[in-house]
Amino acid sequence: MRKSRYSEEQIIGMLREHDAGVSTKEVCRKYGISDATFYKYKAKFGGMTVSDAQRLKSLELENNRLKRLLADAMLDNAALKDLAFKKLLTPDVKRQAVHHMVTRHGLSERRACALAELDRSTFQYQKRSGGDDALRARLRDLAGERRRFGYRRLGILLEREGLYANHKKVYRLYREEGLAVRRRRGRKRSVGTRRPILLPAAANHRWSLDFVSDALIDGRRFRTLCVVDDFTREALAVVVDTSLSGVRVARELDRLIERRGKPRMIVSDNGTELTSHAILRWQKDSGVEWHYIAPGKPTQNAFVESFNGRFRDECLNEHLFSSLGEARDLIEAWRIDYNTERPHTALGGLAPCVYAERTRHPRPGSLELRASAAHRALTNHINPERKANRLY
Repeated sequence: MRKSRYSEEQIIGMLREHDAGVSTKEVCRKYGISDATFYKYKAKFGGMTVSDAQRLKSLELENNRLKRLLADAMLDNAALKDLAFKKLLTPDVKRQAVHHMVTRHGLSERRACALAELDRSTFQYQKRSGGDDALRARLRDLAGERRRFGYRRLGILLEREGLYANHKKVYRLYREEGLAVRRRRGRKRSVGTRRPILLPAAANHRWSLDFVSDALIDGRRFRTLCVVDDFTREALAVVVDTSLSGVRVARELDRLIERRGKPRMIVSDNGTELTSHAILRWQKDSGVEWHYIAPGKPTQNAFVESFNGRFRDECLNEHLFSSLGEARDLIEAWRIDYNTERPHTALGGLAPCVYAERTRHPRPGSLELRASAAHRALTNHINPERKANRLY
């Protein structure tokens, strides 16, 4: 039914004229309405005043508004329930939710953004390419060359080549390219209280050494003697042979001392080769202090143990050795790369040889000078327990 051309006030005026004595036909002829329309007006507005009509109209408007609100609320509830996402947390998820509500339920963009609590400018924003193609390509190449490197070391290598990007961007590209390497972790075991390892103050103050075993393709076993400088983290030597006796260890240490100088202390475990008479004689003749860690406590020799983990993960597990000569060549090439190219996170991303060179000639106020001062402070610190032991 179309809307009447007379307002409620005019209709009430017609009814008052009829009540005053004007006949129905005259009223209908005067206002151009039929008898049926007049009686409908009378059934609806009979006995009402203008204020009553206005109040009735406002009630009808309010009722219609409440009906629209209820319908909108039900539609919003149905649209939210239809979403596949349980929680709208990230902008990408909210953007997908808004697109779904607009296309599936016919909601307006403004209304869908309000439901998803997303700003319209964020929804309308079109992502632009940041020009990361060169960075992605080089990151893939480096990850292929350095298969066991994580995104932080790869980021350091990118910076060396002039491709600057913060660690968050490198991590995002690293994940998007699927370069993450799953590493099998050992079972965690409960440990007692630990004492911090005192750090040496300069190069050649303390060396650590340990053995690592592996096998050739034909199944023959071979051993490697790893010697590490605890201050510069340099791999001083990785000696490869089928057998490494105490005499051989002493001979290799003499060669290192001729090339590099005598250390103040050497740290090792209690293996039979390192507690043999040959090593005891070498200690006495050379005058080098030798410290044996407590049995079953490899964490007391943590520097070389950490090196052994990197050595096995990045070299031994990556190659199949057909002969002892090939093993020596590949391991020596890896050792040189470890010392000269591989970034070491404990050294601020520098390679061990670069760090050693900078600590020999530090610039005033440089990071290396402050690190060296911190090393000396840790070395000179004597806790009460050690001081009491010295008194006796």
